[in-house]
Amino acid sequence: MSISPPRPANLAGPAPDYPWPDGKRAALFVAFDVDAESVWLGADAANEHRLVTRSYGGYEARVGVPKLLDLLDRHGVKATFFVTGWTVDAHPDLAREILSRGHEIGHHGYLHLRPDGAPREVLADELDRAFDAMERHLDYRPTGYRAPWGEATVELLEMLGERGITYTSSMRDDIRPYRHVLPSGPGTIEIPVNYAFDDWTYGLNHRSGPRALFGREHVLSIWTEEFDQTRDWGGVTSMVMHPQVTGRPMRINILDQFLTHVRRFDDVWIARGADIAGHFAGCEAQGAVRG
Repeated sequence: MSISPPRPANLAGPAPDYPWPDGKRAALFVAFDVDAESVWLGADAANEHRLVTRSYGGYEARVGVPKLLDLLDRHGVKATFFVTGWTVDAHPDLAREILSRGHEIGHHGYLHLRPDGAPREVLADELDRAFDAMERHLDYRPTGYRAPWGEATVELLEMLGERGITYTSSMRDDIRPYRHVLPSGPGTIEIPVNYAFDDWTYGLNHRSGPRALFGREHVLSIWTEEFDQTRDWGGVTSMVMHPQVTGRPMRINILDQFLTHVRRFDDVWIARGADIAGHFAGCEAQGAVRG
């Protein structure tokens, strides 16, 4: 049996070098995955009848997102919220409030289904139903995408480009943005994720597989040290937070203290995903991207 030689998930090679705007040294991408109840329904259809399990996600619209929006206002930070189409259908006023505060909404599938292994027609339905929900309720079409369950395929990346998505934020392979190279040609701009900032790992005692909850001193030390070193390397710190986790009372204070730490540095550009991708595209157009 022959085995294909290993190759990277993208074909673009090492992340290119280019300057951050206004002489900044590094960037911070504050981003949330707003799944609400859809993450539980997409994981197991039987959860439709498990009201306590669904209530984990219901916390986002009732408490988590509103509290986070107020926190971001206090810090003067604009963020990106990757929202499932199901959430927009179920909680349209919440989505409108996110936009009204000056934040970006990104695409996060419709029912938070895993894209890997899904037939093409299922992938298309997940993408198009979410676009439709945003256009109906918000008169809005997102340009950014984050993959549900943190997984993607070449076919999915191709389909995203065909639908006008200009950037994605799912890969874990770098600390600098880059452009995917797909079989059809140049693909989306990737703003890679730092998995240390995925709060689901630290802050959710899972219903079906109990795990320990991590306290402030553990999470804050991981976040600040990862950020400090990424800043030293000139990269982007990309966060993956969930309002049903970080929107909880103690955990929102971790984010508050982390943002206070970051804002001590005047050489860090805090930006939405669309702004980071737009800057990269502008550098490409000007020939400022090297490598």
